[in-house]
Amino acid sequence: MSLRHAVLGLLAELGGGSGYDLLKLFELSLDNVWPATQSQLYGELGKLTEAGLIEVAAEGPRGRREYRITPSGTTELHRWLVDVPPKPNRRDETLLRVFFLGELTPAEARGYLDDQAEAIGRRAAALAEVADAVDWNEDGGMADNGRFVLEYGRRFYEMRRDWLRWVAAEIAAREASREAREPAPDGER
Repeated sequence: MSLRHAVLGLLAELGGGSGYDLLKLFELSLDNVWPATQSQLYGELGKLTEAGLIEVAAEGPRGRREYRITPSGTTELHRWLVDVPPKPNRRDETLLRVFFLGELTPAEARGYLDDQAEAIGRRAAALAEVADAVDWNEDGGMADNGRFVLEYGRRFYEMRRDWLRWVAAEIAAREASREAREPAPDGER
């Protein structure tokens, strides 16, 4: 997913909005899927305007601009949704670190895994709080789709937390098995 298509999608759903409106909506709805900074968002609005995919619908005080998607922008959003296969995210720093846990002591490895499981558990809990706080009664559209994405995030974090705990338990079991097989040093029998 690109920021370009996220902005086009939000403008299509909203029917228009200012850069500030879009930034706040990003923070509320897309931050867990595709976060964007203020400078990234405003830069993309400029690029989309230059490309004719959005236009300035109105200008207000202090340079506030309201944007709306153009027919070309709607066509591009549709093309992206229908014709462009999503690129799988194949890079995962946590998995890379787990692959190299053998470079740590078992205690360090378990500590890393426990810390990660705890942090991810907090993220899952935060998403559950958002899900409970939002009124999802809108029929279809962004509310339902946002709920679907939020539920994916919650389930993903819970699965990842459980997997990290499983890896920590596997390392502990492997270490206990290794210790049971090793003879005790002289004088400790």
